[in-house]
Amino acid sequence: MEADDEAAPTPMSGETMMPNGIEELEEELLQPRSGGKSAMSGEQMDIEAYVALYSGRTKVLRLLFIAEQCENQSMQLEALRMAYDDIRKGEDSRLYRQVVQKIDGRLGPHYEFDQAWADAIDRRAEQRKEKLENELNGYRTNLIKESIRMGYNDFGDFYYAHGQIGEAFKNYVRTRDYCTTSKHVIQMCLNVILTSIELGEFAHVSYYVTKAEQTPDSLDPITIAKLRCAAGLAHLETKKYKLAARKFLETGPELGNNYSEVIAPQDVATYGGLCALASFDRTELKNKVIDNISFRNFLELVPEVRELINDFYASRYASCLDYLENLKPNLLLDIHLHDHVEPLYAQIRHKAIIQYTHPFISVDLPTMASAFKTTVAGLQKELEALIADNQIQARIDSHNKILYARHADQRNSTFQRTLQTGVEFEREVRAMLRRANLIKHEHNQRGSRKL
Repeated sequence: MEADDEAAPTPMSGETMMPNGIEELEEELLQPRSGGKSAMSGEQMDIEAYVALYSGRTKVLRLLFIAEQCENQSMQLEALRMAYDDIRKGEDSRLYRQVVQKIDGRLGPHYEFDQAWADAIDRRAEQRKEKLENELNGYRTNLIKESIRMGYNDFGDFYYAHGQIGEAFKNYVRTRDYCTTSKHVIQMCLNVILTSIELGEFAHVSYYVTKAEQTPDSLDPITIAKLRCAAGLAHLETKKYKLAARKFLETGPELGNNYSEVIAPQDVATYGGLCALASFDRTELKNKVIDNISFRNFLELVPEVRELINDFYASRYASCLDYLENLKPNLLLDIHLHDHVEPLYAQIRHKAIIQYTHPFISVDLPTMASAFKTTVAGLQKELEALIADNQIQARIDSHNKILYARHADQRNSTFQRTLQTGVEFEREVRAMLRRANLIKHEHNQRGSRKL
């Protein structure tokens, strides 16, 4: 068979191949949300190295999800142990109680419920809350906008630290009416985005990303990178994978570890790479991903994602699918990606099948099944679905196990186009002659002048 330069698949059939051209949400938040590794290898997750990429509440939430979803008991206990240790450094007694309940005494006496610690945290929280309320009431009485803004902001920080994300969101939003500079608006937007992501309110994320981008003063590169990531997560959550890919690909290397309370650079590579594979055509994949110098910095952090993208573009599908299969168990533990692994994988696989068959007139199904590591019957079902969905123009010879591309009759198409061109030319000439005769006999109509 003969294929074009871009098609790597070789043996298909024996025939000659031709190129073919808020409160309730707080309670939800205390349940372990999906979390896990974003930039990972195919080996078992190194939990300690993984969570070192993150800070703040997302670190604990990711650990809780790993403990909830992972079937390996040693990993579960390791995640719970690290979550317990990390929570003790903070002030969220509600989350602490939940973690202790999940540990259920399996980690020994050192990881049992510490009533004295929890009571001390709650007592300090009440004292701090009372102090903030008194300060805020004083600011309101004096009508000092900046002080009122800072008061609401302090309240937001207080509620966030104690795990009351809905209340934190409300107080951050209240600072909006007291912002007097672009810097204040940016800070407000980033705080609201942070809480909205934890609440799962991604419509708010998109709105406040846009609001931050519309501030009159130019944004610094780090803030721009943060907003790109937040927008990418919002699009990912709504399964707009192409838009998500574009946002992650636009994220600058300035991001670094500056947004570890939400996302790590490795996540940008993984989310952006998979969304691009699932939604971009070959030209976009080459220009916007492979040749993207800025995004290459992220891909270097995740060699597996970089290699599977290169393998997909080079039509090395067996290797590409191997990388995807090795990454899958850890991707299913990701806080943002877990619900999208199956649809993304399905779209990537379908694109690979379409790309494999595109250059040829006929394809040998056993050879193709071997390349995609599936059975002939399984491959045939996938091809049938793609043909029915009009994504592949072909027919299947079930007896001989050969896929034949449906080619347009080029000779007949050429004749039809020629005849159509002749008809259009004749109509235009007749119209031109008719107009000439009308002008010659002064039958043309002049428009009445308007006074």
